[in-house]
Amino acid sequence: MVKNIAVIGLGYVGLVGSACLAKMGYNVIGMDIDSSKVDMLKKGKLPIYEEGLDELFQEVKSKLEFTTSIDEAVKKSDLCFVCVGTPSKKDGSVDLTYVEQAAKEIGESLKSLDKYYYVVYRSTIPPTTSQELIIPTLEKYSNKKYQKDFGYAFNPEFLREGSAIYDFFNPPKTVIGTTDEKTAQELLEIYKSMPNEKIVIPFVEAEMVKYVDNIWHAIKVDFANEIGYAAKQFGADGRLVMDVFCKDRKLNISPTYLKPGFAFGGSCLPKDVKGLLSLIKKKNIEEPLLESVLPSNYSHIKKAKHLIEEHAEGKEVVILGVAFKPGTDDVRESPAIYLAKELLDSGFKVYYFDPLVNAEKVRKTFGDFIDIKDEDFISLENAINKKNLVFTGSFTNLPKDTSLYKNKNIFDLNGVFYDIPEIRSLETYYALCW
Repeated sequence: MVKNIAVIGLGYVGLVGSACLAKMGYNVIGMDIDSSKVDMLKKGKLPIYEEGLDELFQEVKSKLEFTTSIDEAVKKSDLCFVCVGTPSKKDGSVDLTYVEQAAKEIGESLKSLDKYYYVVYRSTIPPTTSQELIIPTLEKYSNKKYQKDFGYAFNPEFLREGSAIYDFFNPPKTVIGTTDEKTAQELLEIYKSMPNEKIVIPFVEAEMVKYVDNIWHAIKVDFANEIGYAAKQFGADGRLVMDVFCKDRKLNISPTYLKPGFAFGGSCLPKDVKGLLSLIKKKNIEEPLLESVLPSNYSHIKKAKHLIEEHAEGKEVVILGVAFKPGTDDVRESPAIYLAKELLDSGFKVYYFDPLVNAEKVRKTFGDFIDIKDEDFISLENAINKKNLVFTGSFTNLPKDTSLYKNKNIFDLNGVFYDIPEIRSLETYYALCW
């Protein structure tokens, strides 16, 4: 019976998982190679923002410890969840450096263990990675055998930043990819209190499921945006069209993501679309729809730029909402930043407001892609006083007083004022899809 759990990699998935597992009563040791992050956590401070995480972290910190050593983490646990990054390379393929390095170090640690140990990867990995890379690496560096000396599973996560704690305890499904009955049973025991179906399937299908889920989410965003934009060209309200479309729960399945608005971003959808496309390319398979997803998404950013160019007064705008979505400080692949770059290249002066994001956060993520100075981030009061206001939808806690927006150009890219007719009826209110 698993009592002590290690979490390898303390990004959004790893940190949320660590705190939630501690809340469930497990002793958790979190490991990360970033010593500054580990030092912060040891002092009771979080290196990221996630809704409700700080409160949960303070509640369960007696069940948590942190280290920079995989060996220590493995030796102090019965099972480890590996949550390391799988970023995109320049050609769009998946960088498995951290995945392989974690397997090597875990394997080294397994050498001296005299018990059956469970290795569970949660990182998004391409199909066949488990059987062709991870398990062989574990066996090579441990001199032990899968199913004889250690167990392994791929257990994809379905956490959304901004609601990750809720999603951890309320997953849409629990997928366990393994051919080892012992590992399956241990994970089923850990997840026994979770709602919805628990599915045990082989590795490659489990690996594929995560890609399919994220690519479908990406396609839904693109689909809703293209329909919304087309609807407007005929004088139709794209939001109303898609609201009616989503009433069909029998065939259209779910309204989630199917809401015309701004482009998608973040650490999952762009990366996973590129990852699967790189695999398809190697197989010489032609997939026109999948190949069009990212260009379609970026074309929506260009449509936003054209809308602003057409209606802005002067060449100064303020972007309200810099993160890729509400409730997070994550700016990875944020469409707001790509829009800002397009506007800067068109000669605009761009200011920014986001309560959770600052210029340093953007520079750290985007490097020299975009020139953003500390003074470009301004207060909400100063932002609202600007003439051209661009609302991306990633910050929604906005003043709703109509008088504040009179005589302003309002570019509502993601429907933050969609349900406020007094603001939508202003002559200088502009949207892409309604």
